[in-house]
Amino acid sequence: MIRINLLPHRELKRKAKQQQIAVFAGLVSVFGIMIVWGVYSMIAGEVEYQNGRNQFLNDQIVLLDQEIAEIRNIKTQTQELLSRKQVVETLQNSRSEVVHLLDQLARLLPDGVYLQSVQQNDHDITLMGYAQSNARVSALMRNLESSPWLTSPLLIEIKAMTQDNVRQNEFNMKIQLRRTTIDDIQKTSKNTSG
Repeated sequence: MIRINLLPHRELKRKAKQQQIAVFAGLVSVFGIMIVWGVYSMIAGEVEYQNGRNQFLNDQIVLLDQEIAEIRNIKTQTQELLSRKQVVETLQNSRSEVVHLLDQLARLLPDGVYLQSVQQNDHDITLMGYAQSNARVSALMRNLESSPWLTSPLLIEIKAMTQDNVRQNEFNMKIQLRRTTIDDIQKTSKNTSG
């Protein structure tokens, strides 16, 4: 006998095909979502890794900035200490300047020249005294010029006068005390000892 199928087979095939397409589309969608999620996770991981590196670099920059600030502070303190040391050395040098001044004046004063007063104002020294002649004042100026401690002798005034029936020349002279450094003192002491 012949069988006749009265069921709508085309419609059933169409529905089956639509179901297959729907299942395939669902699988493709799920697979696509998984790919997108995987790519997103990978990118998020890279971003997180880069953020971690950036944070590490920022922390290191902060540490280096602190070290730079400490170095600047140390340099400032070093400069302050060096300037204090320089002041102390200058004070130590100037402490002996009066001794050197009087020693130099005693050594360099030629016979026939007598000092009445010696006044010091910082570097400037004023000498007032008497000499038997102008030549003796000139000799004093030459001696002062050759001194390692004194410089720039300048005769301000010289005048002839008679005191106790003795003819003398009264003079007024300015000289400058040379500010010496430790190196100059060491060189001078080596030259005198060697």
